[in-house]
Amino acid sequence: MDRRHFLKAGSFGSATLAFVGTRDALVAAVAKPPRAAYHGLKLGIASYTFRKFTLDQAIAMATQAGAGYISLKDFHLPYKSTPAERQEARKKIENAGLVLISGGVVYMKNNQEEVRNFFEYAKDAGMPTVVSSPDIDALDTVEKMAKEYNIRIAIHNHGPGDKKYPSPLDVLSLVKDRDERMGICIDVGHTVRLGEDPVDVINQCAARLYDFHIKDVTEAAPKGKATEVGLGVIDIVGVLKTLVQLQYAFHVGLEYEDKENDPMPGVLESFGYMRGVLAAI
Repeated sequence: MDRRHFLKAGSFGSATLAFVGTRDALVAAVAKPPRAAYHGLKLGIASYTFRKFTLDQAIAMATQAGAGYISLKDFHLPYKSTPAERQEARKKIENAGLVLISGGVVYMKNNQEEVRNFFEYAKDAGMPTVVSSPDIDALDTVEKMAKEYNIRIAIHNHGPGDKKYPSPLDVLSLVKDRDERMGICIDVGHTVRLGEDPVDVINQCAARLYDFHIKDVTEAAPKGKATEVGLGVIDIVGVLKTLVQLQYAFHVGLEYEDKENDPMPGVLESFGYMRGVLAAI
């Protein structure tokens, strides 16, 4: 099946396909999407996608897209928020029918007080996982706090140019012998821009894979750019099949980085494609 068939299977009718990229047509196609859970996958969204919008707007757009889960970035819940503000944000998310499944990416330096404050933030908001990019010399402190707070850490790779964690395999080498709460968030776009096979990397990291950023890119090279899922070079079918086969139990969050001021057409098209792939598996 090609991309067009997957879009149809994901609730995009033939009339809509003629207008892919048009906001009204895309919204109409997924106005009442099914709960975003397929073969047990927790299909959601990273709120970085909506970084130019308020929390209320991000929640509305996530539900419009059919996401069942959300990973919250500090644009939408600042680190300096109060415990009451964090709990109120969680309440808003739950009232909209979403699950607050993680937060981040959180950048952590080797400062015990600052690291503790991040864990307090996650605890107050009820985040079971923190997607993070700690300095390598902070890993002992982060591990200590992960144990104390019983919160998972999912270290995010950022591909070419990331001096700490370009590949998920770099993260794996640093966490595999640590507490089981220390794990990985694979960013499949950055992984492919390194020239790595995402299916192979997923399988190698499976035991410590606690969050997953799904996206597509135009080239399997450092200059690859973000694009709608299904329009790029990533083997999305293979990625989703692998996650299903592994019975992956954590977040599969769309992180759509293109068109930050008008992301919804790309978000809706990406969700439609992923739903279509999962419906066809």
